[in-house]
Amino acid sequence: MTAPDKTPHRIAGMFDAIAPRYDFLNHALSLGLDRRWRQRAVDALELPAGARVLDLCAGTADVAMAIARSSRGASVIGVDFSEVMLQRGLAKVRKALLERSISLVRGDAACIPLARGACDAAAVAFGIRNVAAPDLALSELARVLRPGARLVILEFGQPRIPGIRTLYGWYFRYLLPLIGRLVSRHGSAYSYLPASVGVFPPPEEFARQIASHGFRKVQAVSLTMGIVYLYVAERA
Repeated sequence: MTAPDKTPHRIAGMFDAIAPRYDFLNHALSLGLDRRWRQRAVDALELPAGARVLDLCAGTADVAMAIARSSRGASVIGVDFSEVMLQRGLAKVRKALLERSISLVRGDAACIPLARGACDAAAVAFGIRNVAAPDLALSELARVLRPGARLVILEFGQPRIPGIRTLYGWYFRYLLPLIGRLVSRHGSAYSYLPASVGVFPPPEEFARQIASHGFRKVQAVSLTMGIVYLYVAERA
């Protein structure tokens, strides 16, 4: 399968374009399971009170808000390179009265605008797949996390049960792009999604990739029959 174009300006522009319908489509196309997946990731962080947490590829701030609501005194720095997604995230943060807990910053996963060892934990929800150089992003995550800090990554996978895999593959490759195109009015964003998932490393390989960048105790946890994987790791 040919890898899709992941040049930063193209991906940022695509997310800027679909931002107005992004949350609605996330919930609708996942049948509401996206909320459960994000909460599983937040729970896996096992945050202490007052933790400073990075939400990389923060999008419209759903993960940042879940962290702020789940952990007493947590402060969250959300970083994303789509300005329009962050604008929508900021509106949600303000509506939820979480401005004191959440800061949103425009930035690139390849050059995270934080100091070495600045964070007690980090999360990436459905964003590492969109990064042009995932190895560089993983190195940056290792840099900004203190030793012993937890990293959680949510990313799409492919079910391994034969019948489920076939049915899901049809939905993911044909029906999802059609619905996404009609609702978002973007010609390629929801075709890019299955294409990018198709070339993403399998769970065992990606877990090794995480470990190679200064992380230990790496786990790849299958969620919803392998539709999504939750990667949990600890900064060495």
